[in-house]
Amino acid sequence: MAYTRKNVRALKRGERRRFVDALLEVKRRGEYDEFVRTHIAHYAPDGEHQLRSAHMAPSFLPWHRKFLLELERALRRVDGSVTVPYWDWTRDRAIDALPWTDDLLGGNGRRSDRQVMNGPFAYREGRWKITDGVTEVPYLTRDLGRARHPVRLSTARDLESALADPVYDSPPWDSTVTRGFRNKLEGWGTGPGRSAWRNHNRVHQWVGGVMVGGASVNDPAFWLVHAFVDLQWTRWQLRHPGHRYLPAEPPGRGDAQHGRIVARHERLPPWDVTPAALEDLSGIYRYV
Repeated sequence: MAYTRKNVRALKRGERRRFVDALLEVKRRGEYDEFVRTHIAHYAPDGEHQLRSAHMAPSFLPWHRKFLLELERALRRVDGSVTVPYWDWTRDRAIDALPWTDDLLGGNGRRSDRQVMNGPFAYREGRWKITDGVTEVPYLTRDLGRARHPVRLSTARDLESALADPVYDSPPWDSTVTRGFRNKLEGWGTGPGRSAWRNHNRVHQWVGGVMVGGASVNDPAFWLVHAFVDLQWTRWQLRHPGHRYLPAEPPGRGDAQHGRIVARHERLPPWDVTPAALEDLSGIYRYV
């Protein structure tokens, strides 16, 4: 029987506690940092001439679907009642509202160094030390809203602009694509600075701190953001039932993307699974 992933605002107090406790236990066991290292290893921009599986490519959505599922399995080995909740950033937009509460993710970083000082993942609580990533400090950092250079969270209208596109992705299958659901949701746009961040990318920038860059998994907020991203893929699939993951076939020799992206039936590193196999996981989980 499929289990459910809930909106974080629907979690009862006990559900919040069990989710947090399971995350802390996965961290204590050393498993969590493996997830951080995996994301860093596969965070390859399209300016580098190598295979891209996690970002700036069609496989952004199936890669993170599988990644999220693997984290959820680790949590459920600790507590079988736990699932990953999602944060609907189009509705819960305040820096002092869910999920930024003392009993869930904790709040914003302090002004001096952006260190998160409250909640279960605060460094001073002694259970969340950052050991892998682009920063040398061992503590979790956030800069919600980027007060010095404000960033606006993406809106329901922004999401709709992605959901309305019936094409999954299109050539050249990278961060420059202007047509297709995948990049409109992932959020690589044109233009200078923050104007180029859309949807998923804009949310990472809004949270700030360690959520900016390949080591973003160091912030547990990562999972709530990506559960909501995964929900958008599910919604897109329901809205456009005749459309599937693209490309169906790998780009041929002579194509600039040859060997650099994953086609529908190709293996999706680092797992032995294809994007096609990840298009429908409704037998495992569903959203409410």
